[in-house]
Amino acid sequence: MRRDADVSEVIEAARRRARALAERDVATLTALHHPELRWTTFRGDALDRDAYVRGNTADELVWHAQRLEEPAVVVVGDTAFLTAVVHDVVEREGVAEALSLRLTQTWVRSGNGWSCLAGHAGPRLGTG
Repeated sequence: MRRDADVSEVIEAARRRARALAERDVATLTALHHPELRWTTFRGDALDRDAYVRGNTADELVWHAQRLEEPAVVVVGDTAFLTAVVHDVVEREGVAEALSLRLTQTWVRSGNGWSCLAGHAGPRLGTG
């Protein structure tokens, strides 16, 4: 069934995105995020794609890991909505931190596959 395949594709794209964060892979992060991306961080910052990629690969934030727990996906046509709890291990200005957050992502399908159009991480649930 196509819907099951769509769900699997979106989850795999979200996992590739998580790996790209930890690898500081600018090309993959750029490719997996829609040019019109809007992302809201758990701190309340609203970012476009350039600011999101730069802030996660070139600034003081260093990703060590991101794991999605029990991702759930609803697909309607060429749009998918993913929810999960995300467990992040990051380092900011030399200080390691583990975060658990609610995560929502909106993915859209184009000729190049699925890309993340919007996301929101938060609220913070605990310390990993």
